Amino acid sequence: MKQLRVAAVGAGYFSQFQYLGWRNIAEVQLAALSNRDAAKGAATAARYGVPQVFADPAAMLDAVKPDLVDVITPPPTHRAFVAAAVERGIPVICQKPFGTDYADAVAITEHAERAGVPLVVHENFRWEPWYREAKRMIEAGQLGRLHAVAFRLRPGDGQGPRAYLDRQPYFQTMPRLLVVETAIHWIDTFRFLMGEIDAVYARLRKVNPVIAGEDAGYILFEFASGAAGLFDGNRLNDHVATNPRRTMGEMWLEGAGGVLRLDGEARLWWKPHHGHEVEHAYDRGPDDTFGGGACERLQRHVVRHFLEGTELENTARAYLANLRVQEAVYRSAAEGRRIELATFDPLKSAARAGAVTA
Repeated sequence: MKQLRVAAVGAGYFSQFQYLGWRNIAEVQLAALSNRDAAKGAATAARYGVPQVFADPAAMLDAVKPDLVDVITPPPTHRAFVAAAVERGIPVICQKPFGTDYADAVAITEHAERAGVPLVVHENFRWEPWYREAKRMIEAGQLGRLHAVAFRLRPGDGQGPRAYLDRQPYFQTMPRLLVVETAIHWIDTFRFLMGEIDAVYARLRKVNPVIAGEDAGYILFEFASGAAGLFDGNRLNDHVATNPRRTMGEMWLEGAGGVLRLDGEARLWWKPHHGHEVEHAYDRGPDDTFGGGACERLQRHVVRHFLEGTELENTARAYLANLRVQEAVYRSAAEGRRIELATFDPLKSAARAGAVTA
């Protein structure tokens, strides 16, 4: 069996789920990691059986010469770390948020494309088992022509002066929070399920005064198919779930054939038109890791691409479409109007820095 030698950069909070995923894949040899905090890097390496630890990513790449690099670091580091791999011809998976802003993401993407080096964005929500099963049902025709999708986000981690401090403290100081950090997942997932987005209308607001960015809002989506979408996001309240972060909320997916509902336990419920709602059985994935094992599912997809030549999802070029929608959402919230994607240029957007409506 051919193995893919993977090196990673970063050992922050979320990296645990990515290291766990790599460790679980038989076709992967997790060869090395790099982290600026040597003690944290050594602890992560010991936990996941990584044989080599480096302080400098470039030195790691030169010494290890991996087949793939997983960049699991904050956006300000992305351009330099991706460039270090690209200049050595090494394919990259880059964490989201991808780059510091839209222009930065475009520059990173174009650099990789000019060099002919594959670049994938680690956008894993579309890989959560419930969304893959929903997609399978859509493609099988069970839902019929799609009418609408709605997601109600309620992770319950954003209240009070200690909001986010125990897990991801930088959330408190991000000038743009709800959409950049969280709603972007459903921009991508809605596109995965419903197709391309033609227009958006958004109202964003800050409810918790201790944070810098927006933490609640409503986003309306118009899809090219004629279907409609709603993202109702609120990081302060929780929802009915044993673990509110498992699904982070609930979804309703409506079509001519009926309604598919996702609850907080990752159960899917199917109600055929004019029929009774019943639970739809499927494999919900493990409940002791993030998103039903979404990180590992994405990683397995990337490994299959490099070992078997299958088509890649989540390429950096494809991901720029999500970031265009994201910037249109901020423009809509700043100007209080509907934004059509066909005529919207995020590089000229006066709202790129993010204005939050009261």
